[in-house]
Amino acid sequence: MKLVIVESPTKAKTIGRFLGKGYTVLSSYGHIRDLPKSELGVDTDTFTPRYIIPKKNQKNVTALKKAAAKSDTLILATDEDREGEAIAWHILETLKPSADVKTDRIVFHEITEEAITEALAHPRTIDLKRVDAQQARRVLDRLVGYELSPLLWKKVVRGLSAGRVQSVALRLVVERERERKKFQKQAYWTIEAAYEKGAETFDAKLHAIDGKTLDKLAIATTEQANKIVADCGTEAHTVAAITKKKLTRTPPPPFTTSTLQQTANMELGFSAKQTMMLAQKLYEGIEIGDEGSVGLITYMRTDSVNLSEKFVQEARAFVSEAHSTTYLAPSPRTYATKSKGAQEAHEAIRPTAAARTPESIESYLEPRMWRLYNLIWRRAVATQMAEATVESTGVTLAIKNYTFRSAGSVIVFDGFLKIAGRPTKEKIL
Repeated sequence: MKLVIVESPTKAKTIGRFLGKGYTVLSSYGHIRDLPKSELGVDTDTFTPRYIIPKKNQKNVTALKKAAAKSDTLILATDEDREGEAIAWHILETLKPSADVKTDRIVFHEITEEAITEALAHPRTIDLKRVDAQQARRVLDRLVGYELSPLLWKKVVRGLSAGRVQSVALRLVVERERERKKFQKQAYWTIEAAYEKGAETFDAKLHAIDGKTLDKLAIATTEQANKIVADCGTEAHTVAAITKKKLTRTPPPPFTTSTLQQTANMELGFSAKQTMMLAQKLYEGIEIGDEGSVGLITYMRTDSVNLSEKFVQEARAFVSEAHSTTYLAPSPRTYATKSKGAQEAHEAIRPTAAARTPESIESYLEPRMWRLYNLIWRRAVATQMAEATVESTGVTLAIKNYTFRSAGSVIVFDGFLKIAGRPTKEKIL
C-alpha cells in the first residue's frame, strides 16, 4: 500500500480520484507540529526551535502513524513552497518511517490527473534549504512577536499579532504619517470647458496661456481663476488642431499572487485574504458534475508569469475556434519575470484547462468563487490573443491667448479586449 499525505482534505479527495486501489490519500490538516503557545519555544543562544504536537492534532497524527505502519511507500505531496516543504519535513520527522519504507516527495503546480501522474513518475527528496528558510521565518516571528503581541492585546485590542511583517509595516505607516503631517497645503485651481457637437459632449482642460504650458500649481488664487473664466466665456472657442494616431495595446501578463490580489481588490472588491481563500479552494478542487472534484486553477502562490507550453497551445486552439484566427496572436506569446528573485520554475496562476470557460461551470461555483475564476481565466487566455488597435484623438481648442486640450480614443479592433474586457475609463472623442 502507498500512503499519500497532503495538507487538506479537499486536496486529498481530488487527488484520490486519480489514483488506483493501491493508494491511500490522507490529510495532515496543515502543520502537525508547531512551537508551544505557553513559552517562547526557541533557544535564544542557538536559535533552535522546540516543536510539539498540539492537542488538536494528536488524534490525526495517531491516524497517520497507523496508516504509515501499514504502508510500504510514503509519498509526501504537500505544496512546493517553503511552507509546504516544511510541512512535509515535519510529517517525516513525526512519523519516522522504518528503513524498509520508501519515502518520496512529489510536487505539482495543478491538481489534474496528468500533473499527478507526472509528479509520481519524478519524485525527489525534501529540500532542506526551503525547510530551513521556513524555520528561520517562524523563529523570527516568534522572537519578535512573543513579547510584543501581549502588549498590543493590552493597549490596543486582543488578537492582534506583531511579527516580522507587521512590525515593519507599522514602521512604514508611522513614517508615512509623519510625512503627511509635515506636508504644506497649497491651494490651486484647474479650469475645464464643456463643449457640444451635435448630441455629443466632451470636456477640455486649460493647457497653456500665451503658449506657455501650465504646471499643476500655476493658478494659485480665486482671482486668477475667475479672470480666466471670464475671459474665456466672452467669445467663441475655435478648433486649432486635431491629431490622430493609431496605437496598439498588448495583453497584460497572466496573474502572479500579488497582481491577482491587486486586481481582485480593484475589480471585485475582494481583500487579499478573501482572494487567497477562494483561490485555494479553486486550486484544491471543486465538484463539477460527473467529473467529480476538479482542480480548476494552478498553484496560487507564485511570482512567475511563465505559462506551460501545453496551456499556451490549448489557449490558442480555444481562441482560434471560438473567435476565429483574426483574434489569435501571430505566434505564441511569452512573458518574462522582471524580479531577480522570482521562482521561474513555477507557473503563473492560470486555469488548468483553457476550454473550461467560466460560463460552462458557473452553476457549480458560488458567486464569489466564480467571479475570481472568471478573472483568472480571462487574463490567462487573453495572453494568446491579438493586440488591440486604438485610434487616439487629440483636439486643441483656442480662445484669445488661452489653449484648451482634450484627448480621447476609439477602439478600432478589440483584439484581446474581446475576452479581457474593455477599459472602464475609455473616452470616445
